[in-house]
Amino acid sequence: MEALKEYLLYNWGLILILMAFIIMLIITVFLNKKTIMRMYLLIGAVFILSIVVFLEFYLGDLNKYPNFRIVLTSIRYSATPLIISIILFTSINKKYWYVLIPSIILTIINFVSIFTGIVFSIDDNGSLKRGILGYLPYIGVGFYSFLLVYVLIRKSNKQVTEIIPIIFIAFVLITGLFFPFIIGKEYSKIFSTSIAIALFVYYVFLILQLTKKDSLTGLLNRQAYYAAIRDKAKDITAIVSIDMNGLKKINDTYGHQAGDDAIFAMAECLFKATKSRQLVFRIGGDEFIIICIKINEDDLKDLILRINKNVSSTKYSCSIGYCFDSSQNKDIENMVKKSDELMYEDKAKYYSMNCIK
Repeated sequence: MEALKEYLLYNWGLILILMAFIIMLIITVFLNKKTIMRMYLLIGAVFILSIVVFLEFYLGDLNKYPNFRIVLTSIRYSATPLIISIILFTSINKKYWYVLIPSIILTIINFVSIFTGIVFSIDDNGSLKRGILGYLPYIGVGFYSFLLVYVLIRKSNKQVTEIIPIIFIAFVLITGLFFPFIIGKEYSKIFSTSIAIALFVYYVFLILQLTKKDSLTGLLNRQAYYAAIRDKAKDITAIVSIDMNGLKKINDTYGHQAGDDAIFAMAECLFKATKSRQLVFRIGGDEFIIICIKINEDDLKDLILRINKNVSSTKYSCSIGYCFDSSQNKDIENMVKKSDELMYEDKAKYYSMNCIK
């Protein structure tokens, strides 16, 4: 009973965070079932990790059951890479299951260390000693932390509202990596709470992305577009309108799945063509628009060249229109209208040249 009281004293904040996390998952409508189940798995893993960490240090203070403590230590060292690898796996749309392999290998090595001491061991005084691979768990955590932050940045639209949560997650992971060397083993007692907070922020990051992004392409959606032209009106210097050519024919001939594949391929071409301060949105079925923030005409021309180059490498085509206006009193609606007009002129030429009605 005394141990339970001490556990609750150290981990009550963690328990409340995890309970709040579960409530948010129950009421959410934005995440698919697989993602929600992985979130529940992560919550369970963090809760179990908190128990493991508490028991390890509790028994260490009592200097009892060294064989059991070494098992708990192997679990603690294995848990963090596994948790981060599952977060990474959850954040990737495609099933790149092999991102889990390094964490599984690290887990095997940690459990082998129970018998060999190659990573850690407990001496006769009950103190934890590092083996020849003693820093391997930290290298594994560092590897996964870097990879996770890299993937999150790549998947983001480089906006402040998305970058700030990523910076926070990176901060939590970095402190978890270095604080054990700065503060000492005491940091491990609050590490589970730190991971839980990072998970909750990651959940908020996912929701933020899903509410602003198109579910098919991952581009910013119509609602995000309206917000951008409202909030960034003074800074917008160029608008680019893009419309796919022949999507109806693709749908009628090959089916709507082929049409979705075409839209996704076009979205990838546009996203790869854009740079910082160039935001791409899907505002309709095969309609896209790029808002350019404080760029010059040369940047605009380079963007259009990149779009044409990317699209030409696929079996699809598109029509493009644009409008540039760097004045202070610009009319965004008028810019969009001019951009659309040029795009429709380009589309008419394409259909005329290809004898399409």
